[in-house]
Amino acid sequence: MISQAMREQVKSNSIIRAMFEEGKRLAAIHGAENVYDFSLGNPSVEPPNEVKKAILEIINEENSMAVHGYMNNSGFEDVRAAIADSLNRRFATHFTAENILMTVGAAGGLNVVFKTLLNPEDEVITFAPFFGEYRNYVRNHQGQLVVVSPNTADFQPNLEELKRKINMKTKAVLINSPNNPTGVVYSEETIMLLADILREKQKEYGSEIYLIADEPYRELAYDQVEVPYLTKYYENTIVGYSFSKSLSLPGERVGYLVIPNQATDFDNLISAANIANRILGFVNAPSLFQRVIAKCLDAQVDLESYNRNRELLYNGLVSFGYECIKPEGAFYLFIKTPLENDVEFCNLAKEKNILIVPGSAFSCPGYARIAYCVNYATIERALPGFKALIHEVKEQGSSNS
Repeated sequence: MISQAMREQVKSNSIIRAMFEEGKRLAAIHGAENVYDFSLGNPSVEPPNEVKKAILEIINEENSMAVHGYMNNSGFEDVRAAIADSLNRRFATHFTAENILMTVGAAGGLNVVFKTLLNPEDEVITFAPFFGEYRNYVRNHQGQLVVVSPNTADFQPNLEELKRKINMKTKAVLINSPNNPTGVVYSEETIMLLADILREKQKEYGSEIYLIADEPYRELAYDQVEVPYLTKYYENTIVGYSFSKSLSLPGERVGYLVIPNQATDFDNLISAANIANRILGFVNAPSLFQRVIAKCLDAQVDLESYNRNRELLYNGLVSFGYECIKPEGAFYLFIKTPLENDVEFCNLAKEKNILIVPGSAFSCPGYARIAYCVNYATIERALPGFKALIHEVKEQGSSNS
């Protein structure tokens, strides 16, 4: 008999993954070319050529045990030093290898952070809409996720509500920018105001409140939009990063944490994070791909492919009458559903073989997420279905009024 906790998890299994599986089922019936699966943030752009070149160089030229053997739980020191140098060059920071901990993707990194920080019943605050697995990651370590309601005007964080929700139990605030599911980039003004609030609340309660930045989409920003680097604005910041999107390597599970020296109790913090990395069962990030990414820190996927998709999808949907904020980053578009019930609307979309995810999965009902990390032709073929769908919904609404 499985545990009670896992019985609950099985019942509430990710709707995103469920949609993805549904897409495979529909493709077997109708043909893959006739199913328009926008459910999963699975990169459609090939990894940069530098990645393949690096893999072959490492496999063919380096000592096998230097590639495949154990290393410090933090990861290879030269890899961490290369990442620190890259960050310093790009963001005018002052990191060294000791500030970097290699992780099994951003998800692994977040679990390491929560294992490191949380006592039972400690609270982590995040802003809706948010990636639904955050709730599970916090629960994994006996914490409580506290949700700030969405600011649907522009999807910048609702800072006034944040002020009201911070209390003695608040251990961290978790943000994600560029954001999944909205594609919104949190502005520098927002970050500065957020940092001021956290400093004020730390002083008020006499305890540390950490700002955790989940940044797998940092490199996916359009129209020269700047994504602020958070350690420059607030001392108790921890940054989690993944190469899943920037190098199209979601299955390789490699990323890192940045823990700056300015963070309170730095020595214990970095030591505990190393131990957490080990005892959670990760032990260390995948060794081969630590070596690979060290050779590819200046490489990037073809961002213009995603931008073309963004422009086609956004302009098409707006012309049909859908309401949405134009995404500034990531590869998601978050539409207001023309039906109040977002789940019902997504089920109607499924009847046209269009798979999108209800905003309820991101704690923002009345919206739906469309992942446009697909082939351009998929969007072209899906647009007539989106157009027919909104017209049918509006016609049905008119006939019922």
